[in-house]
Amino acid sequence: MTRVAARPPESPPKTLEAPSTTPSLKGAASAGSAITEPPGSEITEPPDSEASPPPTSDRGLSIMVNGNEFINQLDQDVTLHGVNIMGTQWQCLVGSAFSGPSNEASVEAIASWHVNVVRIPLNEDCWLGINGAPARTAIYHEELRRYVDRLHAHGLYAILDLHWSAPGTTLSHIGPGFAGFYEMADREHAPAFWASLASYFADDHAVLFDLYNEPNNISWSCWRNGCSAPRDYETAGMQELIEAIRDAGATQPVMVGGLELAGQLGQEWLENRPVDPQGQLVASAHVYGYTNAGKLDRNIGVVARRFPVVLGEAGESNCADNDLQVLLPWADEYGVSYLAWAWYIGECASYSLISDYGGTPTDYGLGYREHLIANFPAPSP
Repeated sequence: MTRVAARPPESPPKTLEAPSTTPSLKGAASAGSAITEPPGSEITEPPDSEASPPPTSDRGLSIMVNGNEFINQLDQDVTLHGVNIMGTQWQCLVGSAFSGPSNEASVEAIASWHVNVVRIPLNEDCWLGINGAPARTAIYHEELRRYVDRLHAHGLYAILDLHWSAPGTTLSHIGPGFAGFYEMADREHAPAFWASLASYFADDHAVLFDLYNEPNNISWSCWRNGCSAPRDYETAGMQELIEAIRDAGATQPVMVGGLELAGQLGQEWLENRPVDPQGQLVASAHVYGYTNAGKLDRNIGVVARRFPVVLGEAGESNCADNDLQVLLPWADEYGVSYLAWAWYIGECASYSLISDYGGTPTDYGLGYREHLIANFPAPSP
């Protein structure tokens, strides 16, 4: 376990009411549900949305694994440094896609921090259109595609992350009737989610796939191969999720987070890692509140010597950046990629990087922005 100061459970912004007052939240949004939509976040009907073409990275932007590094379309080494957005995992439960703006100006604000990647958390029920998720599936797909294309237009990569999932007829959410993240991706829906998403983005080689947000409370064998989870459902292992993506024809890098809420990598990750026939395996870790160089080396550095490593989430909750000022230079030295949590308006003690969507940093976000601007060029459109 590497997480010393755990991030508090995610919850929707205060403007978002729960989709239902029933204990299981299995139904669609109730008539009284309300959401305050910031500019650019609303879902609008695109032309011929039911037959929207799949995305393409038409600017030639691409990323792939080469040894323990990433390379781009010019065979140049790439290290990812970016931010997580937040809300795409829950906003679809009230019928839209984004809780913050997703328009051109919002992407320009992110790029102004010299970010070159954005991680987008997704909800499997909304993508698949199951379990009463009210978002219209084709429009949800199209809005996400448009946002990914906007990122690419500014020279940014996109990480698509299976953030919320749930077995059976349980709606993927956090709220009444939900006890927290499930231990691992569910076998009923997660392989279908990845087969569909991978097929949709198969021609976009500027995206990466993050297989499951934060595995927890399972063994390494279960993590790799699936099992009957403690909460009485069948999980899909990381191997099965990779196979679903490859069977769909997608060849992009796949990020595989370790145990203990993606906090544990180390020798265990190396010994139990799944096999990717495309050779595009990436280790993912979430780091909150620990900066001991010895621990970082044993847990992350040992893997980074053999595979690319992305710190898919990193941050601290004390309205400061003391931990990041140790973690980020260490990661830069090891060639480890990282993304801070998260690009949303909130209290800095809740890991909010910004105080407005123009990109004004909080005290916590200020140090991160300054590090990026001092060490990396602005992305090239």
